[in-house]
Amino acid sequence: MRILLWRALWLLCFAVLWRDTEAQLRYTIPEELKEGSVVGNVAKDLGLDLSEISNRKLRIASDSGKQYFSLNLRNGELLVNAIINRETLCGQSASCVLPVQVIIEDPLQFYRVEVDIQDINDNSPSFLSDTKNIDVSETTLTGARFHLEPAQDADVGSNSLRTYALNKNEYFVLHVKNDNDGTKVPEIVLQKALDREKQSIHHLILTGIDGGDPARSGTTQITVKVLDANDNAPAFEQDLYGVKVTENSAPGTIIQRVKAIDLDDGVNSEIEYSLGSLTPEAIKQLFYIDSDTGELTISKSLDYEMSSTYKFDIRARDKGAPVMEGHCRVQVNVLDVNDNAPEITITSSPKPVPEDAPAGTMVALINVKDLDSGVNGNVTLDISPDTPFKLKPTFSNHYALVTDSQLDREKFPRYDIELKASDAGSPPLVSSKLVTVSILDVNDNPPVFSENVYSVYIKENTAPGSILASVTASDLDTGENAKIVYSVLDNTQGVPVSSYVYINSENGSIFSMHSFDYEKMKVFHVIVLAKDHGSPPMSSNTTVHVFISDQNDNAPAVIYPPTSMGSVSHQRMSRSAKAGHLVTKVTAVDADSGHNAWLFYRLAEATDASLVSVNLHTGEVRTKRAVSEHGDSSQRLLIEIKDNGEPIQSTTVTVDILIEEGVHEPISDYSMKSTENNNKKNGKITLYLIISLGTVSLLSVLTLFTLIIYIYIYTHCKKCGVSQNTTIKQCTFLIIHAPLNDGKYGIITLIFT
Repeated sequence: MRILLWRALWLLCFAVLWRDTEAQLRYTIPEELKEGSVVGNVAKDLGLDLSEISNRKLRIASDSGKQYFSLNLRNGELLVNAIINRETLCGQSASCVLPVQVIIEDPLQFYRVEVDIQDINDNSPSFLSDTKNIDVSETTLTGARFHLEPAQDADVGSNSLRTYALNKNEYFVLHVKNDNDGTKVPEIVLQKALDREKQSIHHLILTGIDGGDPARSGTTQITVKVLDANDNAPAFEQDLYGVKVTENSAPGTIIQRVKAIDLDDGVNSEIEYSLGSLTPEAIKQLFYIDSDTGELTISKSLDYEMSSTYKFDIRARDKGAPVMEGHCRVQVNVLDVNDNAPEITITSSPKPVPEDAPAGTMVALINVKDLDSGVNGNVTLDISPDTPFKLKPTFSNHYALVTDSQLDREKFPRYDIELKASDAGSPPLVSSKLVTVSILDVNDNPPVFSENVYSVYIKENTAPGSILASVTASDLDTGENAKIVYSVLDNTQGVPVSSYVYINSENGSIFSMHSFDYEKMKVFHVIVLAKDHGSPPMSSNTTVHVFISDQNDNAPAVIYPPTSMGSVSHQRMSRSAKAGHLVTKVTAVDADSGHNAWLFYRLAEATDASLVSVNLHTGEVRTKRAVSEHGDSSQRLLIEIKDNGEPIQSTTVTVDILIEEGVHEPISDYSMKSTENNNKKNGKITLYLIISLGTVSLLSVLTLFTLIIYIYIYTHCKKCGVSQNTTIKQCTFLIIHAPLNDGKYGIITLIFT
């Protein structure tokens, strides 16, 4: 029945404490539990599954230096790690609570657990001395009281000292009085007049009994010696002196003056003051009393944080025979001053934060405390300005460092945050601590090419595998997010660009797949895509314009006169022809362009070099003199045609001229007809040359115009907000159908394929 009553009281106490505390969990255990005893199941009370204990890295931390508790990571039970002695930990304090911090690392959460340590009756009342000697004059009247040293009990509450008992005797009875501070002070009262001649010494036994179940007790022996004469003891004006003193009071400061009165006369009334005989040595080092004046002074500096209250007895003894003495009790209350700076503790070190972390992401847990009390212990924690972080109060001077705005690793890869704690004292004391938070990269930057458009010029007939150009892109991200791979985008129409070139995916070098022929292709475009290794990947592109320049790789081709029987052309001429007569005209064309297509004609060999000449630029073959009547009837000419390229390309044509006899007029007519026919043919050939040159020039102009339009469209694409991934065809379409910057609509209708 008693056990059930005790459990009911224990649960009631636990419920009351649970309402009044700030803790999220509270457990109550008795002191002196064995190591390994279960305090409670933290994981269960926090609503965590067994799998979450390890997955989310559940752990505990203690505010005190010693770890009194441990956590069973298998089932989440909070266990006693070391035997707890309440008296050593909390002394005479009515409440003894050990705070325990429960931390969940992933994601970061923080809980406060308080363990209330209940006192058990493990200490017996004890007296500072096993014996006490009291001198009593035989003239002492009945009813006289003799002060005894109170017993000490380290337990608290119901287990502390409850009462005293005195062994039976016919002269003295026990009286217990309660001081203003609640201390039970035993006294023996004389109930029958003493007679030294009958009995000079009385032996008494005083027993101190606590309120535990079962009760514990301690004894001291009192020896009463009966004397004659001085029969009045000094009496203090107050039984209890309450003194308040600040902890920064200088040694030698007078804090109280006590006074006792002795009704005797002469030396029996002269009083000497001293600290009680059983005063602890530690108090004797702190306080001093003047034996004549009763002035109580400070001997050493006081420290509120070490002890806020001191209790001791002052004894007043007269100089009579026997000596009579009186006692009073002094309670010195030390007042706190602001002499301790706040302390900042990083409960959970900050972890790197992704730059895309949303506002409110928890970074670290911080605890601040101040050993001072009252307003001196009220601490305010501030964070350095101009950082995307803020402090979020949790409870009991605990704060969470959380993100306050968007992060950007490319601008600030890390932050050094200064935490500054200041108390409310006067003047306030300040302490600071630096916290470093690293920012993790996310793939939020696409690769950027060093140039928007590349222009490359290559010669035709360049060997396959030659490098055409190198494009370079950079990425502001780091790690895998900054690794770039290059590739070529094929056109959706026509011949794929990948059949012309290939690209080194690592460094962006573009190589030719085969030789290029200027006469077949003069320009082409390569769209290069740069993609990073992020997840998801980001990309951008650039355009490389490849212009093919002409090389002198084509020899002149004779288009007139037509040749028969291989490479020989046969022409006829009258023997009566005069000087300057047009025999024939050689016409050739060159597939190259520009200077490489300029042609020059030269007579390389002739049967009679003095008879004919060849015009250097037109290729006309004319007589230099009249034909001799007795000359050869046929002339063979070897005419060489050279271009203006480097190296020079050339070709030859052989012309056989048959010189015929006959009537002058018919021959003349024939010559005129032949000349007329030749002029017609030459006119046609000249027309062909003009058309060929005009066609080549027109193609060059169209190529240049196309490039200008292409660049113009690409520039407007960027102004219109079209991404670099948009193809030229798409971009042109957008320009046509979207309003331009000046509010008008584009009229460009070129579509590139």
